[in-house]
Amino acid sequence: MSQKAVELILMRQLASYLAMPILLFDPAGNLLYYNEPAEAILGRRFDETGQIPLEEFYSLVKLTAEDGSPLPLEGRPLVIALQKHEAAHRTFRIQAFDGIVRRIAATAFPLEGQGARHLGAVVIFWEESRP
Repeated sequence: MSQKAVELILMRQLASYLAMPILLFDPAGNLLYYNEPAEAILGRRFDETGQIPLEEFYSLVKLTAEDGSPLPLEGRPLVIALQKHEAAHRTFRIQAFDGIVRRIAATAFPLEGQGARHLGAVVIFWEESRP
């Protein structure tokens, strides 16, 4: 196991204590962690999924625009945070590990460490109540 930046370790620790669903990704887009509230929306415990590359995550978790059309990579908040180092927000539909389609809103932001080190990105999301 490679050594992680202390900021990533601390972000994971913080996420584990929060009641909002949170995903944590490294700079390459590898999923490092998601917390218990995220497990409820994704339909699988993190212990069952573990750390996975972004491509594998997106092959397991399908994202579509609200009209049902495919959501292009460049329009996904996570990808914007990782590639452009900018915060992004969007509402879309997700079909996660359990096969249930949900409407969610997601905000992603880049994690920047001291010395302008790009450490990855965080996605905070929640299920929208209206269809």
